[in-house]
Amino acid sequence: MASQILTFDLDKLVPDVASIADEKVISGKPQTRTWNFEESPDGKLYAGVWEATPGKWRVSYDEWEYCQVASGVSIVTEDGGKATTLKAGDSLILRPGFKGTWEVIETTRKTYVIRLP
Repeated sequence: MASQILTFDLDKLVPDVASIADEKVISGKPQTRTWNFEESPDGKLYAGVWEATPGKWRVSYDEWEYCQVASGVSIVTEDGGKATTLKAGDSLILRPGFKGTWEVIETTRKTYVIRLP
């Protein structure tokens, strides 16, 4: 029987490497690496590790996301709202309908759980 425990061992996966789409970028040339460790059978839940290099871009969420910052510094700002600075150890939930910006000040790594509608 397969184990019901899944650890996030970055050495066991090759990350997906990507750039933020040009039309979303406000500043910098942010690059991302994503290690997706879990995907539910229905394709609506994902969990893993995400990392991004400095830059600022527009974000819009249809999904629900919980994340915890492992390293780095980022600023998340909701349209019409206040800026939230995130550093190692900080957690947050972004709810469906969130629109704003994500700015990476220092390369940021976070663990995440995403639930699609």
